Amino acid sequence: MEKGQLHKLQSFLSSKKNIVIVPHRNPDGDAMGSTLALCQYFNSKNHLATVVAPNEYPEFLHWLPGSKDVLLFDKQNKQAKRAIANSDIIFLLDFNALHRVGDDMEKTLEAYENDFALIDHHQQPEEIATYLYSDTSICSTAQMVYHFLEMLNDTESITKDIATCLYTGIMTDTGSFRFRSTTAETHRIVARLIEKGAENDKIHSNVYDSNSYNRLLLLGQALSNLKIFPAYKTAFITISEKEKKKFHYKKGDTEGVVNYALSLNDIVFAAIFIEDKEQKIIKISFRSKGDFSVNQFARNYFNGGGHDNAAGGKSDLTLEKTVAYFTSLLPNYTKELQNSYEE
Repeated sequence: MEKGQLHKLQSFLSSKKNIVIVPHRNPDGDAMGSTLALCQYFNSKNHLATVVAPNEYPEFLHWLPGSKDVLLFDKQNKQAKRAIANSDIIFLLDFNALHRVGDDMEKTLEAYENDFALIDHHQQPEEIATYLYSDTSICSTAQMVYHFLEMLNDTESITKDIATCLYTGIMTDTGSFRFRSTTAETHRIVARLIEKGAENDKIHSNVYDSNSYNRLLLLGQALSNLKIFPAYKTAFITISEKEKKKFHYKKGDTEGVVNYALSLNDIVFAAIFIEDKEQKIIKISFRSKGDFSVNQFARNYFNGGGHDNAAGGKSDLTLEKTVAYFTSLLPNYTKELQNSYEE
């Protein structure tokens, strides 16, 4: 964040404010970890802060400190709209374009008359915020929230609960610290969060060791649907609405499944296609190794985006037609995929 913006924001926040903090639709660990951490920080400074999430988030994140006070825009619409209307500023975390919150909430935010502050690490942010902190080199928005508190010279105010939320966000968005975006500075920050009281073993267990029986059965189905294209070093997984219903799908059950495809030997490009009858779309997650940019691929063909090695998109076609379209694109990238990553 530029110094001028930071000083103006600090001055604005020097008196009590009503603050709303918003993550993207279908919030993940980074979105919820960063928003809940910032919410607790502002409340500790005598502000009145509320997290308004567009919709429900995975059950394995419901244990996070402050989670019980989150308002869901789709289910608690009146309360959520009231909180937004009464706020003096809205912080947008872990997304860079208003359409990422879904149509109904997007319209509400577009009509908002006060300022936005944006903290995000995705590429090509839209010009929607008065106060902008954007850095694509940082592994997670949760780490950016830590840096934001550094800018405010107030990391001393990080409590155990705040540290727990930030640790969760960093851990989940780095694949438990294994992605290339994980830097030495990331590990230094994580060490400080542990010193502040974040219990790394319990956090990891709460997130990754809380599978339901049906979730594991759905994973088995997903893996049985795995397809490989060796010529393009590509693998993909499909999950239909029928399969989700069969295994009593709950939000978050498909989190991380795409990484199984990417874990295969000689695969550098992976995708998962998930039928979503509620939104009438095919939800897509892309992952890659090396130099192949799934961010650009998602932007070019699937109305999406994200990071160079992790991005999302969507399709209005059927599941079968979406997969057919995807596979038809692969020959155009033969050289890039062959040269993307060397062991």
